[in-house]
Amino acid sequence: METRHLRRAQRNLRKVWICAFLVLTGIVYVGYFVGYPDHVRALSNQREIKGPARVTESFPAGPAALSSVSIEFDKNGLLSVHPAFKLQSIQGSLGYDDIFANDTFQFDINAHDVMVFLHIQKTGGTLFGKHLVRDLDLQRPCSCQRRRKRCFCFRPNRNENWLFSRYSTGWKCGLHADWTELTGCVDMELNKIEGEGIKRRYFYITIIRDPVARYLSEFRHVQRGATWRGARHWCGGTQANIPQCYNGPSWQGVTLEQFMACPYNLGSNRQTRMLADLSIVGCYNSSLSSADRDRLMLASAKHNLQFMPFFMLTEYQKVGQYSFEETFGMRFAIAFEQHNATLSAATMAMLSTDQLDAVRRLNSLDLELYEFAKNLAFQRFKRLRDRDPYFVQRFQHLGELPSRQSATEFNWDSVIEDTTDNE
Repeated sequence: METRHLRRAQRNLRKVWICAFLVLTGIVYVGYFVGYPDHVRALSNQREIKGPARVTESFPAGPAALSSVSIEFDKNGLLSVHPAFKLQSIQGSLGYDDIFANDTFQFDINAHDVMVFLHIQKTGGTLFGKHLVRDLDLQRPCSCQRRRKRCFCFRPNRNENWLFSRYSTGWKCGLHADWTELTGCVDMELNKIEGEGIKRRYFYITIIRDPVARYLSEFRHVQRGATWRGARHWCGGTQANIPQCYNGPSWQGVTLEQFMACPYNLGSNRQTRMLADLSIVGCYNSSLSSADRDRLMLASAKHNLQFMPFFMLTEYQKVGQYSFEETFGMRFAIAFEQHNATLSAATMAMLSTDQLDAVRRLNSLDLELYEFAKNLAFQRFKRLRDRDPYFVQRFQHLGELPSRQSATEFNWDSVIEDTTDNE
């Protein structure tokens, strides 16, 4: 009798434990899948990605993104998956992986392919921009107008632009437009020129420079009178109202200490800011802490840089030229020259240790971005080199084309160019 009662009690206890387990499971289910749908979607996206192991970090995002986000980095620290990085604003754009996954890819200048040059100040972009319009060996070379900083870069078979840059279309999206401005503007501007209904493929390119050298070059540029007043800083549907660091028409004669002290000086970490999608950090009026804003902006800049099918480093002109030519199947009629004796180098030599440390602190994001860019650029260069059976001969004879012997000469640091020509 006692044994029968003991067994019955054990069965009842098991039922109680089972019920308790089911109730607890239900609570967890509701809290996890109903209360946190964004996290579930993030996990779903993660299962769809095949790649290196990732470490997930969570921190607050800006008003334009999610209230709680999961940022996933691969072993190189690169953001891989995030709902805010879907590149919705550049539909039709092709990235590095799209190009190199297809052995037969070619930049089709006869169809609707468009190269978009994101020109960051003081990176050597003026010289490279002139190479693009003057020195490429094309079936229909760009037609440059005397006394005007403009060339018509049309396709061989019709008057449509294959290049969107300062020297081909002008500053249509604003003076030195950044990633945020260009991706929301380029297609609209080309539609105004050429008509709507054209399905273009966009290829974004840029140049990255050593951050300390670039910052000092910008300082000397501003010290001589440059202002870039035509920059719009368009983001989130509005133009940012950024206070000036100076009174009067320019900041001519500014000292390095004054240049570094202004909190509104966009020269600090300029490359990171110009390559990031600023909408995800609340544009220029972010409610994020400075640490969270910097962290997300740097991840975005790395992400967008990796997406670009081509970028080059100012300090490695020959590597950049070879990589461009092999990526797009175009040839320059001259060899790029390495300009190391710049005003920024002379300025750097005169800085004290404290001044140099201060410059590095102000550009800490750009310094990290540059190291990432350098590793990525040489990985891509190696990939191109390894698949080229004629690499040695090609690399030794860059720019040697019998059909053309022209050369573009330009001093990166000597000329102030502050035009807002948008015609």
